[in-house]
Amino acid sequence: MIKEIPFLDLGETYSEIKGELDESYHRVMNSGWYILGAEVEKFEEEYASYCGSNFCVGVANGLDALSLSLLACGIEPGDEVIVPSNTYIATWLAVTNIGAIPIPVEPDDKTYNIDVTLLESSITSRTRAIIPVHLYGQPANIDQINQIACRFELKVIEDGAQAHGAKIDNVRLGCHGDAVAWSFYPGKNLGAFGDGGAVTTNSKEIYNRLKTLRNYGSKVKYRNEECGSNSRLDPLQAAFLSVKLKFLDEWNHRRSLIAHSYLTQLNNDRILLPFVPDNLEPVWHLFVVQSENRDLLQESLKKDGISTLIHYPIPPHKQRAYSSLGFDSSVFPKASLIANQILSLPIGPHLSSEDSFRVIEAVNKFQ
Repeated sequence: MIKEIPFLDLGETYSEIKGELDESYHRVMNSGWYILGAEVEKFEEEYASYCGSNFCVGVANGLDALSLSLLACGIEPGDEVIVPSNTYIATWLAVTNIGAIPIPVEPDDKTYNIDVTLLESSITSRTRAIIPVHLYGQPANIDQINQIACRFELKVIEDGAQAHGAKIDNVRLGCHGDAVAWSFYPGKNLGAFGDGGAVTTNSKEIYNRLKTLRNYGSKVKYRNEECGSNSRLDPLQAAFLSVKLKFLDEWNHRRSLIAHSYLTQLNNDRILLPFVPDNLEPVWHLFVVQSENRDLLQESLKKDGISTLIHYPIPPHKQRAYSSLGFDSSVFPKASLIANQILSLPIGPHLSSEDSFRVIEAVNKFQ
């Protein structure tokens, strides 16, 4: 029987640091404090320090991190927000959830991140913000995005959901834009054991607004200054994240070693490998290859016991949820092509060298 290689083994994460996680669980449960409080504040301070930002606000999930960041930056209903055409739908949902209008921009052919050369032509008098996504764990071209945003007086809210610990010119993501929205979904590089999210920022004004927005629009109990949300990072998840944060760099390093093996040993003319600009240090949340025969490749790997995923099979503009925006099926051809051709290979801090070699062999023999 062929040994199955999972796409990502989350159980091994718990096994490796079980003692510290269990200790955190008992500490929180015995504290009697289960909403916000010391555990959340501790993690917020630790994660802000890790990211090199002044402030961090823990929220319920990554989608809320994006939505509340937009609100905290003053984005209002009817405003236009530039988003990538090639991204997970949450990036768009954050915009429409607050009544703003997503303006999609196609990706760069090599990196799959938003193409900065197309930004200016998408800016109108109603544009108020840009959301670059650091897709698959590789930073977008944030320096040029910031330069454009500065010229047009736009806010930059980074979607860092897949890029915990990634660096640009040896500086970690966390404070390049006005705010950075993070997801701690279990499968992320820094994942909770449930949902969770956060926003990092250097702006005290944005920080204070976020703290109010996440807590019913209230700074003082029973006094509500605006219509906010109930979106608070759970103390138990905060405690788990504080433990896992200590291991993040090591786990990211393990991912990079696997990615290096893939980049240097995958040798198949029918497969296009990821491209990484020299000044970037990705954290390899995903290792995404491209093939005109993607479905056949996925089936071939499945027969060899190798699990793969497609991130993402349907681009946002083709989702039924956005049919009201009236996008023709022919628009955003690059996003559509990517959706039809990309495949994510197994990668994670607990993928063994033997299993990664099996993946390499299986991909290389595909015809």
